[in-house]
Amino acid sequence: MTIFDAISLAGGLGLFLYGMTIMGSGLEKLAGSKLEVILRKVTSNIFTSVLFGALLTAAIQSSSATTVIVVGLVNSGIMKLEQAIGIIMGANVGTTITAQILRLSDISSDNIWLQLLKPKSFAPVFAIVGAVLFVFIKNTKSRNVGQILLGFGILFTGMFAMEAAVEPLRESELFFTLFSTLENPILGVLAGTFVTAIIQSSAASIGILQALSSTGLITWGTAIPIIMGQNIGTCVTPMLASIGASKGAKRSAFAHLYFNIIGTTVFLIAIYGFKAIVGIPGWSASVTRGDIATFHTLFNLIVTLLFMPFTKVLASLAEWTIRNTKAEDSFVEPEVPILDDRLLMSPAVAIQQARTAVETMALHAKSNYSLAIPFLFNYSDEQLNRIESVESIIDRLEVNISNYLVRIADKELTESESHNVSEMLSFVTEFERIGDYAINIVERSGEIKDKNITFSDTARTELMLLDKAICEILELSINAFVNNNLKLAEQVEPLEETVDLICDTLRSKHIGRLKEGKCAIESGVVFLEILTNLERISDHCSNVAARLIGNDSGDEDFDTHELRRNLHNGYVNNFNDMLSMYREKYYSGIQLSDE
Repeated sequence: MTIFDAISLAGGLGLFLYGMTIMGSGLEKLAGSKLEVILRKVTSNIFTSVLFGALLTAAIQSSSATTVIVVGLVNSGIMKLEQAIGIIMGANVGTTITAQILRLSDISSDNIWLQLLKPKSFAPVFAIVGAVLFVFIKNTKSRNVGQILLGFGILFTGMFAMEAAVEPLRESELFFTLFSTLENPILGVLAGTFVTAIIQSSAASIGILQALSSTGLITWGTAIPIIMGQNIGTCVTPMLASIGASKGAKRSAFAHLYFNIIGTTVFLIAIYGFKAIVGIPGWSASVTRGDIATFHTLFNLIVTLLFMPFTKVLASLAEWTIRNTKAEDSFVEPEVPILDDRLLMSPAVAIQQARTAVETMALHAKSNYSLAIPFLFNYSDEQLNRIESVESIIDRLEVNISNYLVRIADKELTESESHNVSEMLSFVTEFERIGDYAINIVERSGEIKDKNITFSDTARTELMLLDKAICEILELSINAFVNNNLKLAEQVEPLEETVDLICDTLRSKHIGRLKEGKCAIESGVVFLEILTNLERISDHCSNVAARLIGNDSGDEDFDTHELRRNLHNGYVNNFNDMLSMYREKYYSGIQLSDE
């Protein structure tokens, strides 16, 4: 094998991987956002989970991609660990479809129809049709189909290049000696693991082995441990994807790793034990592409069937590896309200159900904010996981409630019901934004920790005082919404104006300290970002209160800006008294002079 053959082999591998990548990408684009929706719906039991994992992986041609999607869903809280394990098992079965397609190259017949089944016949046709659709057609769906066909053609072009490059190895004594050593099961497993970990695709790794089988030097004794090792190597991608993710996501990646390691170990013991006791005829015989594809499929199918009753054991093993602290064990993740589609037949009931979900969303937003400012000065991974878990629920509620309200709007509604749906959508937006600004503040804690930023005692005192004002305005606005209490709603605006005054004053003082060099630039920037987020939370609370007052007025053309002007002009009798009270309560505590 010359240097030029080695270059051809590397180029063929590059085309193979690229073709597989763009084909999978095209399939994902064609499916759109339906992938995650379907994943959530089919995980109700282990059988449907495994089946869908297999079908999805067969479609996108990558068990790693499927597992990474699952890790992402677990990380976002959309899927539980036990649900994820079924899909991960199915992914191992689905990834074998690539090898089954590649075995078609072994077809040998003069029959024209059988000849058309060979990749060398149809791959160029797929490539040219795909190129035409992808390059010349503007329709998005057609371009996605073109990308799939083009990827398919490129994949096989790479395969043919690898086969041609390894052809000289038939006569290589060194190559024969090398693969003879891989009949040692440990070395074979390690070789398969290493190669697959490097290229991050078990399907591609199997493709390389099938290409090498054309030399006639790959025996059953060599192929079996390598194939098993390839299953372990494919775990590298999801393990990398879980870095920095939640503990649930890390557990999903470890469940995938344990599934493959234990499955490989059990299979190795069974095969080599049987070989030692009874013997296996043809152990030293050469294997074909079809033999490799068949064993790859049977191995993954049998291991999956064996492990299906033991998903809880895998989950427990993963949880034992990635353990909770005592604080996390005591934290019970809030339940997400279920919006029942059956209630859409009764819009009034459905609207009330949606309102209850919005109330839950608002309470979660308030709960997360209550932890935000103290978290700036007392960072902990456990607390961060808790906050992120609640934020994930808020985001899911925003999507679920909005979609549910849109479906309600499609029904025959009274004028009042239609107005309620529109207003509810607005409240969803307000509470979701409050949650986002709370998370923005929490994210500053990471910056404070990483850059070792410190605040002066004055800055801390100012923030804690402002935090009390924000906690009160959240309490007022959310209680006003939950209880439809206009008296509470009317107290929000004077407090919001006080918050604005405090933020303006603190901003001016801090900018002054920055100019005078009394404050480090990094800490100053973070402080100002926190002020901005707090002020915006207050603004959204004001919007909630104004909408409640506007709804009570019955005026369809109600203007919140007009309301605020009316408040100052005596629309609410004691507005100025409340404004004075809040300024005394909070603003007077702000020091008017620097340290």
